[in-house]
Amino acid sequence: MSNLTDLKLAEIRDGVAGGTFSATEVATAFNAAVAEAQGALNAFIVTTPDVALKAAARVDADRAAGKALGKLAGVPIGMKDLFATKGVQTTAASHILEGFTPEYESTVSQKLWDAGAGMLGKLNLDQFAMGSSNETSAFGRVINPWRRKAADGSEDTAPLAPGGSSGGSSAAIAAHLCPAATGTDTGGSIRQPAAFTGISGIKPTYGRCSRWGIVAFASSLDQAGPMAHTVRDCAIMLEAMAGFDPKDATSLDLPVPAWEAGLSADLRGKKVGIPREYRLDGLNAEVAKSWDEGVAWLKDAGAEVVEISLPHTKYALPTYYIIAPAEASSNLARYDGVRYGLRDLPQGAGLQDMYAATRAAGFGSEVKRRILMGTYVLSAGFYDAYYTQAQKVRTLISRDFAAAFATCDIILAPTAPSSAFALGEKSDDPLEMYLNDVFSVPASLAGLPAMSVPSGLDSSGLPLGLQLIGKPFDEQGVLNAGLAIEARANFTARPGKWW
Repeated sequence: MSNLTDLKLAEIRDGVAGGTFSATEVATAFNAAVAEAQGALNAFIVTTPDVALKAAARVDADRAAGKALGKLAGVPIGMKDLFATKGVQTTAASHILEGFTPEYESTVSQKLWDAGAGMLGKLNLDQFAMGSSNETSAFGRVINPWRRKAADGSEDTAPLAPGGSSGGSSAAIAAHLCPAATGTDTGGSIRQPAAFTGISGIKPTYGRCSRWGIVAFASSLDQAGPMAHTVRDCAIMLEAMAGFDPKDATSLDLPVPAWEAGLSADLRGKKVGIPREYRLDGLNAEVAKSWDEGVAWLKDAGAEVVEISLPHTKYALPTYYIIAPAEASSNLARYDGVRYGLRDLPQGAGLQDMYAATRAAGFGSEVKRRILMGTYVLSAGFYDAYYTQAQKVRTLISRDFAAAFATCDIILAPTAPSSAFALGEKSDDPLEMYLNDVFSVPASLAGLPAMSVPSGLDSSGLPLGLQLIGKPFDEQGVLNAGLAIEARANFTARPGKWW
């Protein structure tokens, strides 16, 4: 069937379960799509067509034998190359881990395989998840499948960023190379790429998904989550990914709700907060218009809209760029050439020389920049001035959200300050690149569930996204508000196939 790659996750799951088509047919179709697009988009670091076919064969055999099928039976997905996958190279898109093949499986990926999913390959990302454009990967940049339209209506062929760090995931889904993929979100790395490519993605409450077996960036911020075409697909995948893990000290010991069954676009009785501080000076006019449309859509769904204040929002970005690099500096100290990964040992060099040579050769410039920043703010004489103060501000940001949620149930804001920008456009200005996280970082600092859903196209024909932020543990409320926007935005656009 030639149109299998057009199907959403839920449609594939139901079609396989009902016998409309086989899991092997689905895997074969997506394997072919991946092979066709890989040279143009570079969304995958490693492709695993045989792994996908073996998983599909197991599902088909179970169905033929009358066995119960898992929640994701027959669904082939992409796995962000930050998740350890047993027997398959895991690199975090860094040269320092090139060739590293884990002998264990991350908790999240194991849950997905247990639910019947198959793996099409390991998806490209910004190196160690540090970036907003997927340009820092040691395996080359990822190309957004969308193309910008010029003022005269012609297509601008300049390659665009798919967002970061989960840019491989977002590009692969938008190009219909996989129906869904895993992402990780530290400061917006699920939500911003979802907005840039016209898909949906949710960062659950911190601790909902185990971090065990995920290459760490900033341990108090990193959180796995699903990316897919629709809100329903995200709900289905999140149910399979979430759950308590005794191997992760930050894992939430809570039951996993039936998020798909609880989906409802009826928001009567709910209050939606609009944070006045997110109306930044110089806010992109088309982003502002999309935000206003989102307000109208939620009102139409029955919600009451109220203005709220998050007064410490203006400090969120500098706070994040103190805390995250500090934690990265600590986490990345393990890559030293001794135990695994790259080892650069110049002839006659000692241990310290090996450390220096290995890290110099293995880490990219953005990773080095953040390690230096983090080491600086943790150093004697600066720890209290920077890191301690940042942690205090983080507490104030969390308190702002708690106060706001006393008067509302959900917060609506833009996901990103613009649509996708051209690759190379911001790479020479780290501060300009960091500003891409201005709307997404506050929810990450507070550990809150937050989701991006596509809201429409701007005048250049590129997707825009709206962000929904919920109370702790209220993924259902976030998903329901996302469903209400999805139903009214009726976003059906997809990139033209140029690859």
